[in-house]
Amino acid sequence: MDSTGTESSAGTGAEKDRAAVSLTKATPAPVPAPTTAEAPDIQSHDTFVIKKTLSLTAGEYVVSAARPDGSESQTVAYAREKQLSLRGQVTVYTDASRKSVLAAFKGRDHEVGYMYDVRDASDQSLGSFYEDAGASFLRRTWQVRQPGTMKLTGREHSRVVAFVRFIWEFVPYLEYVPFMWPYRFEYTESGKPLMTVTKKLGLHTRYVLEILAPDIDRRLAIAHTLALDALEVD
Repeated sequence: MDSTGTESSAGTGAEKDRAAVSLTKATPAPVPAPTTAEAPDIQSHDTFVIKKTLSLTAGEYVVSAARPDGSESQTVAYAREKQLSLRGQVTVYTDASRKSVLAAFKGRDHEVGYMYDVRDASDQSLGSFYEDAGASFLRRTWQVRQPGTMKLTGREHSRVVAFVRFIWEFVPYLEYVPFMWPYRFEYTESGKPLMTVTKKLGLHTRYVLEILAPDIDRRLAIAHTLALDALEVD
């Protein structure tokens, strides 16, 4: 055609269409931002299995929720505690990747002796625990406090096993050997049983934590159970 501009306009429109198609192909669709995986809902579980492996420099704890038959299911907590450093902060993670914090506890001097404060990932208080020195001479006794809810007193169930454990610590070189015989701590409030921690028989360190009260914060209970073992060699 002549220079009426009609064909030129059509050509320009086609070029614009091709450019639009090209731009569409070149621009990728928006990708959703990565999200942080949520921690397991541990408050819905009542029984946990705690396993410990020991190296020359640290102890590793893996906490699993227990199925009704007692077998282990999902991992809900993980901690790595360097020997001789428990009076610093011990951080409990949701798993071995150590990317998400479940809780942390740290010791401090207190009028009752040595107090351990437990806090969540946002540094909010979950509670505290300490050993009752006056009651622990031959039968170890702990006080666990959860703000605004309950005060638990936990002590060894068997006086005989408690006495053997007490003697064990004073026999030369045996203090470096894990106590293999099973023992049990029972936690009560006003005489009502609310929680138990049972060390199982075996060469490998294994505990079962059972919680009988729905209001007990599982993070506080797990942190205390880990400390029970770590303080055996502290």
